[in-house]
Amino acid sequence: MNKVRIGIIGIGNIGSAHALNIFNGKIKGLELTALCDIDPNRFKWAKNTFGMQIPLYSDYRLLLKSGLVDAILIATPHSLHPFIAMDGFRANLHVLTEKPAGIDTFHVRQMNKAAKESGKIYAIMYNQRTNPLFARLKSMVEEGKLGEIKRFTWIVSNWYRTQAYYNSGTWRGSWSGEGGGVLMNQCPHNLDIWQWITGMPDKIRAFCKYGHYHNITVEDDVTIVAEYANKATAVFITSTGEYPGTNRMEYIGTKGKVIIEEGILKFYSLESDEREIRFTTDAASPNIDVYYEEFKQTEPESGHIGILQNFTDAILYNKDLLAPGYEGINGLTISNAAYMSDWLDSWIDLPLDEELYRRLLKEKQEKEVTIKKQAFKENLNGKYNERWQVRW
Repeated sequence: MNKVRIGIIGIGNIGSAHALNIFNGKIKGLELTALCDIDPNRFKWAKNTFGMQIPLYSDYRLLLKSGLVDAILIATPHSLHPFIAMDGFRANLHVLTEKPAGIDTFHVRQMNKAAKESGKIYAIMYNQRTNPLFARLKSMVEEGKLGEIKRFTWIVSNWYRTQAYYNSGTWRGSWSGEGGGVLMNQCPHNLDIWQWITGMPDKIRAFCKYGHYHNITVEDDVTIVAEYANKATAVFITSTGEYPGTNRMEYIGTKGKVIIEEGILKFYSLESDEREIRFTTDAASPNIDVYYEEFKQTEPESGHIGILQNFTDAILYNKDLLAPGYEGINGLTISNAAYMSDWLDSWIDLPLDEELYRRLLKEKQEKEVTIKKQAFKENLNGKYNERWQVRW
C-alpha cells in the first residue's frame, strides 16, 4: 500500500473538520473515499463541499461493506463508538475512534477484545498527546528526573460553555446522549494525559455538581481526588461554568516539581532526593538549593493532523502509535469511577465494578427520559418550562 483509503462515520462538527483536513491533503498517504451521516443537512454540506467526488451513506454498515475503504474514523455520539468499531474490525478494517472510547468500560473492553482479535491498527484521537510540554513531562517522569510521585494537581476550568452550546444538540449534556457532562465530553483528553503521565491511581473519590451552571441533567463542575499505590495523591478540578478559566498542572516528586501553565513548563529540581535530606540533615528548616529550568511551547501541537498522520503511518509503515486505542479505557475508567463515587458517596477502588456502573447509569438515563417527557407534556398543556423547553 502507498495510501490508505478512509471513510468517516459522523460528519458533525469534528467529523467535518477531519474530512476537510484529509480531503485537502494535509495528511500524507491518507485519502478520503467515503462519508456517512444520518442527518440530511450534513449530506447537503458534504455535497456542497466535495461535489460528487465522495460517496455518501446514511447507513454505516453499507460503508463498511462498500469496498471503498481500508480504514474508518468514528465521529458519532459517544455511546456508538464501541459498536461501530467492533463492526469495523469484523469488516477487516483499521479503526480510529474519536474520544471518548465509549461511555462505559464494559463495552470498551469488548471493543478492545475485538481489536486484538482482528489484528488491525486501532487508535484513538487523543491529540493532546502531541503537546510538546505534556510529552516532555512524561519523559521526565519516565527518566526519573522527578523521583517518586508525591502529588499531582490539575485545574482545568477553561472549558467554558454557554446554554446555547448545550441547546445545539439534543444529545448534548445528557446521560442518554453523551453518557455524562464535562468529564465525558470536554475532559477525556485531560483524563488521558493525567494517567499517561502518572499512571493509573488505585482509588477515586469525586464530587460532582449536576446542572450547577446550566440547564442540563449531567455534571458541569467536578472535583476528583485520587490515591496511588505509594499513597501519593492527585486532585483534578474541572468546570464548564467558570470564566475566565484556569489551566494549570503541577507534578511534585521527591526530586523536584514541574508546573505547566500558559505554554510554559517550569522545572524546579533538587540536587538529591528530598527523602535523603529529610533524614540526614540536623537543621529543622534547611535552605535547600533549587535549580530552575523552563521550556516554552514555541509551536502548537500537531493535534488532530498529527494523530491522523501517525495512524496512517502505522498502517503503511508499521510505525508505533502515539495513541493506541487500547488505552482509551484508562481515562474512561477514571470518569466512570468518578461518577460512581459521587452517586454512592464513597471511595471507588480500581478497577471498578463495571456491571454496577452500567446499572447505575441506566437508572440515570431512565430518570432523565421521564423528566424530559413530563416537561414536554407540561409545555403541550401551556405550562412554560424554561429548563427543558428548548432541549426536548
